[in-house]
Amino acid sequence: MKKNLMPLLFVFTFINMFGQTPEVSKSTKANTSNKALPPSEMVTNKAVSSLTKVPLDKESMLIYDYDGSLFSFDLDAEKINWTVKPSDANNEMCANKVTLLDGVVYVPFVNGEIFAVDNQSGDIFWKSRLGNIKDQIVLKDQTPVIYNGKLFITAQNQSEGSNLYALDIKDGSLVWNYKLDTAANDISPLFFDNKIFTQSGSTVYSFDANTGKVLNQKSFDTVMSGKPVTDGESIFVANEKDVLYALSPDKLDILWQFKLDENQYNIKDRIFCKDRKVYFASQGSEVSSVYALDAKTGIKLWKTDFTGDNILYIRQEGENLWSYTKKAKMFELDLSNGEIAFELKLTTLPISNFEFPDNDNLLYYYCDAGLIEFDLTEKDENVYYMRTSISDNIYSAYLKIIR
Repeated sequence: MKKNLMPLLFVFTFINMFGQTPEVSKSTKANTSNKALPPSEMVTNKAVSSLTKVPLDKESMLIYDYDGSLFSFDLDAEKINWTVKPSDANNEMCANKVTLLDGVVYVPFVNGEIFAVDNQSGDIFWKSRLGNIKDQIVLKDQTPVIYNGKLFITAQNQSEGSNLYALDIKDGSLVWNYKLDTAANDISPLFFDNKIFTQSGSTVYSFDANTGKVLNQKSFDTVMSGKPVTDGESIFVANEKDVLYALSPDKLDILWQFKLDENQYNIKDRIFCKDRKVYFASQGSEVSSVYALDAKTGIKLWKTDFTGDNILYIRQEGENLWSYTKKAKMFELDLSNGEIAFELKLTTLPISNFEFPDNDNLLYYYCDAGLIEFDLTEKDENVYYMRTSISDNIYSAYLKIIR
């Protein structure tokens, strides 16, 4: 039964950056065998059963809890169907998202493990580990990217550097691996036009998705830390400071660049494209903003400011943009003009994405107390699933309605 939500306590200087054509400093070929990798970067996989398409359990939601466990929650019966956890009991942290394809859930764990799971039963088709327990690889802020029978993901190894992996979705085995330049890389890659786009440090790469061969790379004057996205024509990626670049997908030439307002920075993964427009959110010491640009020209169409607060999350739903801020303010913007259609101070701070069920005037999000159902008509928050304990170490959570 739903419960009324109880109040819970929660408590740069301008740099003009231009892309530079780099010198290729190492092989453009990817490793296609574990024999070419050190033990700390090898892929070990175990096939439990043959991968097959699975019907969808459309009454349920996948919840990647902040303790590092993934479970299926029946929204009608309000009960947990099944739970999977990483092999290492000391890795109690959700730092990634999941991908659902043909009824199979692909879930990366922070300890370097990746599982392929039946969405109905929770049975595991295969398990893979990137690296080993001794020299542990970290998977952080990753969403498995799946195309043409391959799963693409970026892993960090603080002692060895970061790696871009392509795994076979049939059994989790290695297809190819490419060693990137820097250890820190917590941005999911982008698949477009049979290429994989990612960045490492101040360099943006494009790879042949089938072979892992480096097709192009471009260096910039500062670290590139934005999630790469595409409108179907260009690639958009931001640096860690205040510039968003539009790049050509074939040669990574700069088509245009857009500088944020003064004292704004850090677009990170708060970016998406729709109808040949680019929407993104900045953070700032005094003002954070949501921007809309023309994807072809980089011309600003509108900007909406939020004073004294930082935007933590944005997503598109229909013709609107939904978001929440560090001070637990939820808002909805009209994508056509940036006008605020809805704004509310929430009782608790979300730590997950928003999920919208079909044909219901509802949205779901996760907070430290558990799953919250928000009634958009009544403007009412209800605890739909309450956790039995609350951790002092919360990074994130992730929701995905099965459909």
